[in-house]
Amino acid sequence: MKNPYEVLGIREGASEEEIKRAYRELARKYHPDQYANHPLSDLAQDKMKEINEAYDYLMKNKGNTHQFNQNYNQRNNKYHNGSNMYMQIRHMIEVGNVAEADRMLESISDHDAEWYFLKGAVFVRRGWYDQAYQYFQRAVHMNPNNPEYRAALNNMAFRNTTYRNVGGGMGYGGGMSTCDCCTSMICADCCCECLGGDLISCC
Repeated sequence: MKNPYEVLGIREGASEEEIKRAYRELARKYHPDQYANHPLSDLAQDKMKEINEAYDYLMKNKGNTHQFNQNYNQRNNKYHNGSNMYMQIRHMIEVGNVAEADRMLESISDHDAEWYFLKGAVFVRRGWYDQAYQYFQRAVHMNPNNPEYRAALNNMAFRNTTYRNVGGGMGYGGGMSTCDCCTSMICADCCCECLGGDLISCC
């Protein structure tokens, strides 16, 4: 949750009347009814939800600015600590220390979109592509606007399709063509590059 005072554009410790006045002004400005059939309709709805959450929080915790600041700082510290660990895990994957990356991931109890993405990357490094696809898919579902997650999912979907096609051909006595081989290698390289690696280090 963002700082509710910042969302409403008021000073910390504002009076109840100031909170209500700021809320009414923003509600008039961003009310979804004003954006019916408008390209910004979704953004207006998100903004209105944010405004409502900020207003509700401040009205329920009137005069308790210290408590909000304490909770807000605790959440920020938790977020930054998690971000730092994810950076370390990305580095472990990049240098090929997959076991340590996996151990660090398993020590995290809050499984957000980044967690599922990095877990999928670990599976890619281990060659477990079906599992990787499932975890990338979960990451995209949780954060559909992240281009890195979506690229990884698309690359893995392409790789799995190519693998099945080639495997089916081999099952009928055919061999993998040079084109099929190159396609698979390119796809594997794309997956690795999502985390700053390359095909050679993956192999």
